[in-house]
Amino acid sequence: MEEISTKKTHVLVLPFPAQGHINPLVQFSKILASKGVKVTILTIDLVCKTMLLDCGPLINIESIQHDPSLPVDSLDNFLEWFQSLVLEKFSAIVDKFANSEYPLEVVVFDSLATWIIDLAHQLGLKVAAFHTQPVALSAIYYHHSKIPFHGDSHSVVKLPSIPLLENEDLPTFISESDAYPTVRRLAFEQNFNFKKADWLLFNTFDVLEEEVINWLRTQYTIKTIGPVVLSTYLDKEYASSLIKPNYGTCKNWLDSKEIGSVVYVSFGSIASLGEQQMEELASGLMMSDCYFLWVVRATEENKLPGEFMSKEKEKGLIVNWCPQLDVLAHQAVGCFLTHCGWNSTLEAMSLGVPMIGMPQWADQPTNAKYIKDVWQVGVRIKAGKDGVITREEVASSIKEVIEGKKGVILKENAIKWKKLARQAVDEGGSSDKNVKEFLQDCNALNQVK
Repeated sequence: MEEISTKKTHVLVLPFPAQGHINPLVQFSKILASKGVKVTILTIDLVCKTMLLDCGPLINIESIQHDPSLPVDSLDNFLEWFQSLVLEKFSAIVDKFANSEYPLEVVVFDSLATWIIDLAHQLGLKVAAFHTQPVALSAIYYHHSKIPFHGDSHSVVKLPSIPLLENEDLPTFISESDAYPTVRRLAFEQNFNFKKADWLLFNTFDVLEEEVINWLRTQYTIKTIGPVVLSTYLDKEYASSLIKPNYGTCKNWLDSKEIGSVVYVSFGSIASLGEQQMEELASGLMMSDCYFLWVVRATEENKLPGEFMSKEKEKGLIVNWCPQLDVLAHQAVGCFLTHCGWNSTLEAMSLGVPMIGMPQWADQPTNAKYIKDVWQVGVRIKAGKDGVITREEVASSIKEVIEGKKGVILKENAIKWKKLARQAVDEGGSSDKNVKEFLQDCNALNQVK
């Protein structure tokens, strides 16, 4: 990557302590470092001790120490605790670098952490909100007060630059307003970024969300800088994970399978399926008669039915974790059965892999809508009235993508988006230009100082 001339601009990066938020911000940090910027990633001991990260000499890890026995009994409580801890320690961390060779000028923060903006500005820093979800989500949250929706499954929501949305397509923080109140509050508070942050960065690319990006640009100045995963993957500098990957086993198993014959199954680091859904999914995988590689977290293994565990070795491989990019890039993988998290969605599209959507919460239902109807790179499995997806639906969806004529079309579309994603991050592409403009702005701050 071309290096931009800087006087050692120093950027502090603040990710939320969850895999899906850490990964894109680490990837962006590596892009910044490759351009000659000094980067410090601010995290907590809990993450620092488990995150495998070889960032090189230009990236420093600043870890906040905390009481390891502190009880954090829910996601909401954990985020409240994280916010209080960072706000308490932040000024001292900035002061630590004030008299160093590289004083801090800019904070790039996870867009959910709007609570850092005012304090950072008080300390003389500029701030960039890094959005780990698509622009479409920001537009929906922007208009959320205008959505006349009360859970009626037959209602349709019409918003500027957004396709028509039904109840099942809405972010769960709108359709299920009582779930995760703290996370919901943080999601809606992202709107503060539009008025307060100095830069608005989005991990997407122009042509992927062209209509909604063009609309938002009539309201605010935004920069699309993704897919950040593709930039770092092309350079093989993406090795960051909260769990040690086990690719040797996966690769050997995938190498023994025919091209496009394997269903890769993963639901990310947070989504948790109920026992009945796990049983239906397991049975559906076996009914499809296709090979499958299924990532099942250790905490979820007890939900797998006993009869499945005795038979799965005939067709499948179950692992607790694996390096998803390497798996998706393997020629044996024919489709990705996914929860439709934004990172997973971008990774699949960047590597040309069709998807089977099984969204769980947050932005995932909206992502699944775009995957199926807008980008046309996947199908979406329909749940029954009880909310459970049957084994028959799982099996038929897999066969449709792996073996059916529709799967051929989905693969062609996925390859098209793969090429467009590559163009965006390549030299002179839209995302490449936006990253350089951001760094020029940062460099200008440095020169003034």
